[in-house]
Amino acid sequence: MDALSELFSTVQQWLFEALVQPAMFSLGMGNLLEDGYTATGWLLVGLLQIAVLVAVFGPLQRWRPVEPVTDRQTIRTDILYTLIHRLGLFRVAMFLTLEPLFDDLFGALRVAGWHTWHLDELWPGVTDQALVSLLIYLVAFDLVDYWLHRAQHHFHWWWQLHALHHAQRQMTMWSDNRNHLLDDLLRDCLIVVLAQGIGVAPGQFVAIVAFTQLSESLQHTNLRLWFGPVGERLWISPRFHRLHHSVGLGHESSGKGTLGGFNFGVLLPWWDMLFGTANFELRYDPTGVRDQVEQGRDYGRGFWAQQLLGLKRLLGRA
Repeated sequence: MDALSELFSTVQQWLFEALVQPAMFSLGMGNLLEDGYTATGWLLVGLLQIAVLVAVFGPLQRWRPVEPVTDRQTIRTDILYTLIHRLGLFRVAMFLTLEPLFDDLFGALRVAGWHTWHLDELWPGVTDQALVSLLIYLVAFDLVDYWLHRAQHHFHWWWQLHALHHAQRQMTMWSDNRNHLLDDLLRDCLIVVLAQGIGVAPGQFVAIVAFTQLSESLQHTNLRLWFGPVGERLWISPRFHRLHHSVGLGHESSGKGTLGGFNFGVLLPWWDMLFGTANFELRYDPTGVRDQVEQGRDYGRGFWAQQLLGLKRLLGRA
């Protein structure tokens, strides 16, 4: 862990000094160099993730695809979403608009006597066990992500935004970040509050987000792959998650046509198993939303059309 962390820091420092720092000085942002260094870390993580997608997940999709690729335009739009999120553009926007508000909020709470609770201290001697600490936070965030995901499917207004993610009928490794920006904003704000509340270290938070995103990209691949009877119950596979995207199955209560569904887990299927939402059927169904398939509801083709229609659905006008 220490060796990997040191290697990452070395590359981050080089990338910052060679590219980011000169750009910030030229833009008159020299007073934000510390934040720029943090942003460089996210940029590096994104570049590494995209390299894995292209070099590993892409060949896997071509090796055992679930379905032929017939709509490359919608995949190109998904690639745009991926670049916006994985290269840190969305986080930069959050920093410029919301971070000052969060700083004021957390500052006021600390003045009022509120202090961060370090979840990993529940494990004796964890300060000397960096990997154990990381795993504790990884499981904790995954549990919260499970309930956030269920909320996206439970509340009608939130589903109007989240439905964009499910409306992809040509699901590939690029589809994970296909979300309405307001949907992402709501989720990320809740995750930031959680991170502050349970005391995850910044480096651990970056590692957890990076690992989670990479696993989610694998889950969305156009890949006929499952992990076997035992493995399916240890980690979420492309088959397990594809059923969550399946028309009329993953995002609806069985036979009722109402919000609900199966397989909400992000990394671990344990929560679905524990709370009764797991479906381990070995099947690969078409993906999409029922009203999109049966009623021809328009979810948009390009990025801006999708964002606009999401807002209209939220307001009951689409």
